[in-house]
Amino acid sequence: MRCLVTAGPTYEPLDLVRRITNFSTGALGTELAAELAARGHEVLLLRGELASAPLPPPNVKVRPFTSTDDLAARFLELATDEPIALLHAAAVSDFRPGMVYSCDPGTGALRPIVGGKYTTQDGRLMVELKPTPKLLMGLREWFPNARIIGWKFEVEGGPGDVLQRADAQLTRARSDAVVVNGPAWGSGFGFLRPDQSVEPLRDTKALLARIADFLSRR
Repeated sequence: MRCLVTAGPTYEPLDLVRRITNFSTGALGTELAAELAARGHEVLLLRGELASAPLPPPNVKVRPFTSTDDLAARFLELATDEPIALLHAAAVSDFRPGMVYSCDPGTGALRPIVGGKYTTQDGRLMVELKPTPKLLMGLREWFPNARIIGWKFEVEGGPGDVLQRADAQLTRARSDAVVVNGPAWGSGFGFLRPDQSVEPLRDTKALLARIADFLSRR
């Protein structure tokens, strides 16, 4: 089966020398790509340039991406009606910098500034954060016949809250499954499909095996 896997973080430039990004090594998506290739699948890994995890073996094709818009462009280039598998594990930035303002130390008044490199001479700065597009929500349109698995990493709340948000994501994105994890979920992972109970998975090895099994079934 043809598999498209994403891994690692996007980043969004603040100026020509600084950027904001997510804490993501790209390890999980890279391991998943390697596991699927080892099982005989044809795998293309879209991997963030800032990913620090070791590269996958040579039987995995790798293409880099940078920003959220750049990853979206990769998806558009690869869009197809074929029944591929799409495993979207990348940590896509939720925000990108918008306007930058200098803050008057006396009055607190904000003044818009523009520069290729903001300096400490500008004093205290205020940066507007603008939401980035939710790429997962467009995947079904670009890959109408794909088996799509998304990710839901949550920090706030507990397992019940995570499952509620994951179920809502499944509905909005029209995905076939979602992997839940993060501090709000606890140790290990959860594998959730529409209208089914969550399957708890102890560790990464169990998750990789569950996803491989899911893709092997028609």
